[in-house]
Amino acid sequence: MSIKLYVGNLAFATNADQLRDHFSQFGSVEDSFVASDRESGRSRGFGFVTFTNKEDGERAIDATNGQDLAGRKLVVNEARPMEQRSGGYNGGRRSGGYNNRRDNDGGY
Repeated sequence: MSIKLYVGNLAFATNADQLRDHFSQFGSVEDSFVASDRESGRSRGFGFVTFTNKEDGERAIDATNGQDLAGRKLVVNEARPMEQRSGGYNGGRRSGGYNNRRDNDGGY
């Protein structure tokens, strides 16, 4: 059974291949991913590593959480499912360029 790890506090220069290389010393890495900003393409400072074997992933957590990688102390734990966001107005989506609220008289 596979296990997905969250890896936080990454140096902004760290890419998915470097993340895979670092964690492959603990076992077979199925996938690695570094999150990036959609607009700028810059790293967001966190990523995910998926191990084929749960025991390898747990060993990686024990060995790397709090350890230095490229000058940053990593935060490593088992990834949790993303929580639903409550984005306020319109579920966090942008409106179509106009204000959807109605005035007291029912107009726009």
